[in-house]
Amino acid sequence: MAVGGWLSVHPGACGGFGARRIGAVLIPPIERIAQTGSTNADLLARLAGGEHVGEGHWLVADRQTAGRGRLGRSWNDGQGNFMGSTVVHLAVGDPSAATLALVAGVALARTVAALAPDSGAQLKWPNDLLVDGAKCAGILMERIGDSVVIGIGVNLTSAPELPDRPTATLSSNGAAIDRDHFAGALGIAMIDALRTWRQEGVASILRAWLPFAHPVGTPLRVSEQGIDGFFDGLAEDGALRLRREGGETMLIHAGDVELRRPVVEG
Repeated sequence: MAVGGWLSVHPGACGGFGARRIGAVLIPPIERIAQTGSTNADLLARLAGGEHVGEGHWLVADRQTAGRGRLGRSWNDGQGNFMGSTVVHLAVGDPSAATLALVAGVALARTVAALAPDSGAQLKWPNDLLVDGAKCAGILMERIGDSVVIGIGVNLTSAPELPDRPTATLSSNGAAIDRDHFAGALGIAMIDALRTWRQEGVASILRAWLPFAHPVGTPLRVSEQGIDGFFDGLAEDGALRLRREGGETMLIHAGDVELRRPVVEG
């Protein structure tokens, strides 16, 4: 995918990363660190301290000891998995910042489809990637001023145990993916998805997101409210369309949405 423009590089960047062109493809700047608490927290702290972190810059950790998911869940991954965060600087005329979760989902799904085409990975609104119905990757967005930090964790080789849902890895489906190769591919996909979001609007992102989603009619539950229904696509603003048993459709703009699993008796 060809992209235009140059990306600024963090002043501390060194040793094998930075914006550069190879043919028509822009390689995003990737800063690698051995261990940190949370790559999201690190970038938020830099921004809060007045440091300029260029859009498209990625901070990627080998180990993460205090990673976070939605609703304060712990998401601490081991070496070999992808744990990284990037920054989007909002500008006048940009679509709603909330739809950046869909942008990141498109970039993530395209990357996994390219590197693990047999994984059967599917997007689940608003911010998860599933393999065989189990969580394989997640997206966490946090805003500071006019900047949004987007963190993505992907189980390439190992999966943390979560108390409330099954987890999966891409390697369990036979995909042996090098972490740094994945980081570069994801960075390029994110540049492309962001360009679409800005130049073509949310409608184009929705059209790109939906083919990667689980099928229409998939049983879902909005956990906090205990509302059950069926996936019925997305609304024009990116909200989830949840079709109830009676046929009416609800719009869910925020919430923890899970696949409804059959009740096992006995």
